[in-house]
Amino acid sequence: MLEVKDITMRFGGLTAVGGASLKVDKGRIVGLIGPNGAGKTTLFAIIAGFLDPTAGRVIFEGSDITPLPAHERAKLGIARTFQIVQPFAGLDVRENIAVGAYLRHARAAEAHAKAEAVARRVGLGGDLDKQASSLTVAGRKRLELARALATEPKLLLLDEVLAGLNPSEIRDIVPVIRAIRDEGVTILMIEHVMQAVMNLCDEVYVLAQGKMIAQGTPREVCVDPHVVEAYLGKGAADRLRAEEASHA
Repeated sequence: MLEVKDITMRFGGLTAVGGASLKVDKGRIVGLIGPNGAGKTTLFAIIAGFLDPTAGRVIFEGSDITPLPAHERAKLGIARTFQIVQPFAGLDVRENIAVGAYLRHARAAEAHAKAEAVARRVGLGGDLDKQASSLTVAGRKRLELARALATEPKLLLLDEVLAGLNPSEIRDIVPVIRAIRDEGVTILMIEHVMQAVMNLCDEVYVLAQGKMIAQGTPREVCVDPHVVEAYLGKGAADRLRAEEASHA
């Protein structure tokens, strides 16, 4: 469904992403992980059309969409959430979700009906008349997810949708994400909560200092020495092996 080919993004003399590539097959949940500042959100912004890459291509369903702006990609079926959740504070939950629904439903009644259906999918069915500003952090995360879902995407880009949630809130939202995939939406997600990555993702890519350093199943990448060193520093993989040997 999605192929990112040799994407490079430079900001002046800084290379935020350097020749990164990944693939997402239809019907899968793919994770993108890496240390803070690795370039993950920059890569998401390029896939969604918010940034034009310095080099490389973005292929969606076999077509090169690199020149297309974000709104054209949304029409094709690409939606994203944002790491920093900013709902329209003056609108209620129904109206916030309807903002996304208007992409495919021009009439207000249809957009609101779509918003209500999506709200139920993500667990906000009882909050439709609440002001968005009154929601908890977990509620705002669900609202962000709902607004993206209301655009009826084929590919959903989730940027740290679990960040800031406590363990019970994470446990509650993981089945919601899995159900979205089961209903036919392919998912690419940036996430730091490794428990969720292990539970949800079919495949994981690891980005560090703008470069892809590993890919594989969640279990494979967790024990990859390059990944361990990217998170814990040079020599960490050798130290862990030495500790395991001493306990054996």
